Amino acid sequence: MAQETHLNKKASESEIPASFVYEGMPEEKADEKKIRGNKFSELDQYINLYTKEPGQLIIILQKAQDIFGYLPEKVQAYIAEKTGTPVSEVNGVVTFYSLFSTEPRGKYTLDICMGTACYIKGAQELMNTLKDQLQIDAGETTPDNFFTVKSTRCIGACGLAPVLVVNGKVHRNANSGQITKIIKQYRKGEDGENKKH
Repeated sequence: MAQETHLNKKASESEIPASFVYEGMPEEKADEKKIRGNKFSELDQYINLYTKEPGQLIIILQKAQDIFGYLPEKVQAYIAEKTGTPVSEVNGVVTFYSLFSTEPRGKYTLDICMGTACYIKGAQELMNTLKDQLQIDAGETTPDNFFTVKSTRCIGACGLAPVLVVNGKVHRNANSGQITKIIKQYRKGEDGENKKH
């Protein structure tokens, strides 16, 4: 009888695909664990502050994105658990609003407005210049995590078309030559910051 139970257990284990077997988290360095723990501790402070008031999920998500740089599934699940909100609701808010990102973003986000006025005045040409200069596509981040390129809907600055927005700073009447200068300017600024340290 014991042998039969043992055989049945072995048979059922062999039926489980390897991809479904959880083998734990990959090893993390002690410093990485500490940093991650500090980030979640900081997030806890905001969750405790804002969950007392109903309807504060967006503020909590904004704070989480400020802390982590983006909102991966693990952070969304953590917020859902801590606030007593269904994960589907948290994810629904994250995916609905364009200000949230589920992928890592670069230090500088380059948003090309693709609204009608900007598009007519050459926004697609600006996008093509960005793609060529940075060797990435819209929605992607450069390998050095320096730039993220995005297209956005109308930002309501039609009189300034075409518009490039870099981390909230509006560059009006942009053209391909300016795009090249702007990229160089931000890269040069970063080099200057690195030399100070």
